[in-house]
Amino acid sequence: MTRLTGRGLRLTVYLGEHDIWHHRPLYSEIVHRAHTAGLAGASVFRGIEGFGASSIVHTSRLLSLSEDLPVAVVVVDTEERVRAFLPQLDDLLTEGLVTLDDCEVIRYAGRNAAPQTTDGER
Repeated sequence: MTRLTGRGLRLTVYLGEHDIWHHRPLYSEIVHRAHTAGLAGASVFRGIEGFGASSIVHTSRLLSLSEDLPVAVVVVDTEERVRAFLPQLDDLLTEGLVTLDDCEVIRYAGRNAAPQTTDGER
């Protein structure tokens, strides 16, 4: 498990829900590449409304425009590891927005860690 506390870098990739990479959702390809690269984690968030460079508002409220809602892929890890991952995005993205933000990681713990009992047994 990757241990991460203190200063980190947050990578956010904004794209459309229906953006595709080789017959697969682009957001899924980014997550799987981040996993393969050993990054601490990645999450995909689906927006309910938004617009980008095309100035077309996509919203879940109107059926005719709900076909390509905004999606954000968020990755947090050390600055060195996130910056090493950026060239992979160059191969994948033809449009969209990529941002980097400094952040502070307060706690990062995996779910598969077994809790300890009060008498030291597991």
